Amino acid sequence: MAAISVRYTQNFIGGEWRVPESGRTRPNINPADVSDHVGDFAESGGPDVDNAVGAAAEAFPAWKALGPVKRAEFLRTAERLIEERAEDFARAINREQGKLLPEARGEVKRALAIIDFTAGEARRLNGVTTPAEEPRTLSYTFRTPLGVVGLITPWNFPLAIPMWKVAPALLSGCTAVFKPSPFTPLSAALLTEVFADAGVPAGVLNLVQGDIAAGEALVANPQVAGISFTGSLPVGLKIHEGGAPRLMRSQLELGGKNAVLVLADADLDKAVRAAVFGAFGQAGQRCSATSRVVVDIRVKEVFLAKLVEAVSALRPGLDVCPVVNEQRLDACLSAITRAQETGAKVACGGYRAALPQGYYVQPTVLRDVPWDSEIAQEEIFGPVLSVVDCDGFDDAMRISNSVRYGMSGTIFTSDMAKAFEALDRFEAGMLHVNRPGVGAYAHLPHMGSKLSQFGPPECSPQVWDFYTEWRSACISW
Repeated sequence: MAAISVRYTQNFIGGEWRVPESGRTRPNINPADVSDHVGDFAESGGPDVDNAVGAAAEAFPAWKALGPVKRAEFLRTAERLIEERAEDFARAINREQGKLLPEARGEVKRALAIIDFTAGEARRLNGVTTPAEEPRTLSYTFRTPLGVVGLITPWNFPLAIPMWKVAPALLSGCTAVFKPSPFTPLSAALLTEVFADAGVPAGVLNLVQGDIAAGEALVANPQVAGISFTGSLPVGLKIHEGGAPRLMRSQLELGGKNAVLVLADADLDKAVRAAVFGAFGQAGQRCSATSRVVVDIRVKEVFLAKLVEAVSALRPGLDVCPVVNEQRLDACLSAITRAQETGAKVACGGYRAALPQGYYVQPTVLRDVPWDSEIAQEEIFGPVLSVVDCDGFDDAMRISNSVRYGMSGTIFTSDMAKAFEALDRFEAGMLHVNRPGVGAYAHLPHMGSKLSQFGPPECSPQVWDFYTEWRSACISW
């Protein structure tokens, strides 16, 4: 793509592009080609956040008064602009996050589906009328926007996840301060510009680029009524703890250690295709990525042979994208080494791919992985798949639920009784039968259980339980 405009490297506060108060910047590097310097983006701190929160607070009363139906018109305009600029978004995602172009284009489509669904909710943000206990009295409930919200997003979906948050925040009547990952600032700037070009009033959506200092300042600002965060468990816990003394509302979508269960009666070819897609799509950098395959010992060797053949054919740079940075590369390779020290064996991969210009990990399958070992229990967030043995359905369910996370759960079986029982027994939020176990539709709740989720889900009508508060009213005459 062409050289980026300098305004994209700045913050967007109160309807204006501004340099950070500190004057500091940080480089943005293409993980597929480290010689490609995307640009130097704002490294913001407390003063920038406070300015953005102040602008959002000032804009809130008028934005709230507009009503959801009118606010949806801005979302519809933004949707049209994203469609027109879809390739610019895809190439920005490809360049700064490293996704393959088809994956990046798929993310743009996902973002469009989310904003389309959200705008359609405008006429359904309603309450209920209820019976009154006295005569000549009307009682009813309604929703009101929460206020100024902070939206903190990760690098793995630099357009879709911000859209999960920005679209419902604005439709609900909240005003927002959006702090994206410092690894994907360009996609965030392009999205912010779309809403500005759609006519969203100054101060309603503010962009503050930066890392820890900006995030901490956003959580600490007393005018922020809630934080919606997607990212790691340790950071999510800090956000929750930081806002707890003032009862700040938090919506936290955190890590996952997701299992695909392959029973003895499964269609093994279909299960292999699903596992490959779930584990190595986007280099495994998804909260719902397939990180474990729990396979029945009766079909283990046949399944492994098919799996290794498929994974060995994947080509880094063509079929599998890089991981996002050198730290993630080192973390993946270190996890593979530690796994071997606890008894796992490398069935294929296990090393850095021979593409020195980028952060590529050769797609890796580990076999004979102990169910309670570190690599079977903790998130890797890279193209590393652990194969764990099980002895029948009950053992598979036990192993699946043995981790502290609960993002997604998947089962492959031809026995529908077992499939429905698995749906009841999975300790996870997003469930699948005989299909890849990643994510859900734009209108279904995106959520986990256990330490994968706190607060209402996203991407669904349930999201309004974060961005709005309930009111009840009784009127006598």
